[in-house]
Amino acid sequence: MCAPRPMDRTERLLNLVALFLDATDPVSLADIRDAFPDDYGGSDETSQRKFERDKAELYELGIPLTWAPEDDDRVEGYTLDREAYYLPEPGLAPEELAVLYAAGSAALASGAFPGRQDLAHALRKVGFFADGPLPNAHVRLELGGTGDIKDLPARLEALWGAINARKFVTLDYFSPHSRAVTSRRVDPWGLALRRGVWNLVGWCHLRKELRTFAVHRIRALTVNAAKPRAHDFEVPADFHVDAHVASWPWQHRFHAPVAVTVSLSGDLAPLARQLFAVEPTEADGVARLTVNATNLDGLVTYVLSLGAGARVVEPEQARTRARELAQRVLAAHTPPGGAP
Repeated sequence: MCAPRPMDRTERLLNLVALFLDATDPVSLADIRDAFPDDYGGSDETSQRKFERDKAELYELGIPLTWAPEDDDRVEGYTLDREAYYLPEPGLAPEELAVLYAAGSAALASGAFPGRQDLAHALRKVGFFADGPLPNAHVRLELGGTGDIKDLPARLEALWGAINARKFVTLDYFSPHSRAVTSRRVDPWGLALRRGVWNLVGWCHLRKELRTFAVHRIRALTVNAAKPRAHDFEVPADFHVDAHVASWPWQHRFHAPVAVTVSLSGDLAPLARQLFAVEPTEADGVARLTVNATNLDGLVTYVLSLGAGARVVEPEQARTRARELAQRVLAAHTPPGGAP
């Protein structure tokens, strides 16, 4: 017969929380040793030191343990304030819970989502608050994109842990421009999913600036394991990941911002806000809007792809570039000596 094995740290911490939640009286160290003889065995001094380490970790996790001294009605020991431990009900309608659950389930099913265990735990809580079967959300989500890349889920989990622990990572990164792989030390600040592509935003020690990395282009990744409880960096309070991950092709940072005015006519006019994510002005069936482009070619190519109803209005620099690219398209589709 095999001897009982000591629990791993996570399992022991969870069981400690369960012990405190179930207790009606303060829990003494002797009670803890009786409940976990294989983990808190040995001398009183040894078991006390081990529990102090576990208690400190529970405090870091936000578990509100308090010491209750002995009095006429109770023995001394530790107690857990249940009201401080449990979250209040979110107050969401059943339909809102259903949409939240559907979105979370789709992200979990994608196979490539950071913090999968945290997300699964949150979904269980959503199901608990629903107090019965959740109504059909009548939505379908497919995250697709680069999610089927073999190492992507593991990369995202490692980055998620590094971001939360504020530990630097060492990565080998493939650049599509230079076609080379470089080794970099990066302080990971945040992750963002844009159009099916996961992006890491972090301080690159090689380039000495904040950079954005496509996670699927990371060839190797190592999280700094030294001093796991110590932070390697701090994230500025004014940092917002959305400001560094482009949502549209003209937002990639290749040059200084250029204010470009675009007009949309015909069937495109009512779709102006949807197509460019800015508020247009409309007159005589024509919508006009202005975007700040840091990738002029990206904007011009996008406008040309919309067809004859989309035109670059100003500045002249953008109009000239639109003509140049349109002429290239025309030339590409014109056979030698023939009509386009």
